Amino acid sequence: MKKINLSEFVRPHLKEIAPYSSARDDYQGDAQVFLDANENPFNSGINRYPDPHQREIKNLLSEIKDVSVQNIFVGNGSDEVIDLLLRAFCEPGKDNIIILPPTYGMYKVSAGVSNIEVKEVLLDPSFDLDVPGILQSVTEKTKMIFLCSPNNPTGNSLSRDRIKKILEGFNGLVVVDEAYIDFSDEKSLTTWLSEYGNLIVLQTLSKAWGMASVRLGLCLAQTEVVSLLNKIKPPYNISGPNQKEAIQGLKKAALVPERVEAIKKQREYLTGELMKVKIVDSIFPSTANFLLVKTVNANSIYAYLTKSGIIVRNRSKEPGCENCLRVTVGTKEENELLIQKLKSYA
Repeated sequence: MKKINLSEFVRPHLKEIAPYSSARDDYQGDAQVFLDANENPFNSGINRYPDPHQREIKNLLSEIKDVSVQNIFVGNGSDEVIDLLLRAFCEPGKDNIIILPPTYGMYKVSAGVSNIEVKEVLLDPSFDLDVPGILQSVTEKTKMIFLCSPNNPTGNSLSRDRIKKILEGFNGLVVVDEAYIDFSDEKSLTTWLSEYGNLIVLQTLSKAWGMASVRLGLCLAQTEVVSLLNKIKPPYNISGPNQKEAIQGLKKAALVPERVEAIKKQREYLTGELMKVKIVDSIFPSTANFLLVKTVNANSIYAYLTKSGIIVRNRSKEPGCENCLRVTVGTKEENELLIQKLKSYA
């Protein structure tokens, strides 16, 4: 296993900070009367504070993901996890991270909010990792490299061999965002956690699990990383209603593969039908639940679709994505309506 000394990466002052101890940390179990947290005593179903450590959710996730509970952190969406990772390991005004455009925009936004320098290394023409370019951009102040696979907005999975080269060649933290992994035929890199101590995997319940409104993101990593994030997170970062919805959804895990397969079939259908539309130049290969579609005039087509009540994302300003629209795979009826409108575009 590749080992790194995580204490070398943690911001020094955080090592001395004691985490906030909530009332629910002091006492766990059943009781008849709770007078410890200054809550409203009248039962409304939401008058009590939620479990600050989301124990039931983590137990369910542990079985589903085949990852130990001690290696699971639950955040208020992946965006909170990204923010906490930056605050835990990057010194504002001193350290930097590397991102690989075109990619998910929140890596850069979160770094900017925390005054952390962002170094950008473009993906190669096939939207895969430029390993030499990435490793050459590393400095002694580079703490993290963010990889998105399957990548947003391009849809492709990054080469496993190239990811390995980054993990082996970089003596820092490598964050692999797998928000769309359920739509790929490849297995999650959580299977590599025992091999690479510098690997952090992000996942979400927003996509394949259909719980975007619940805002629940996962960080699957070494116990030292999880412990640090638990130390600095807000005490009740996942609300009670959201925990309840997540638990109900996770207990229906058997439904997810069927829904994923339905989306993948529609992805294949949508790809074939879009290629028949004259204003579509090409479609990039996708292992996600969306397609990056190169058109003759993305700005004009986007405006036309919006007026028609169909909303897609215009990704034309992203590197390598000129005149490209990102189209989420919808239901059969939604996809058919999209095709119909595109064929009517003049």
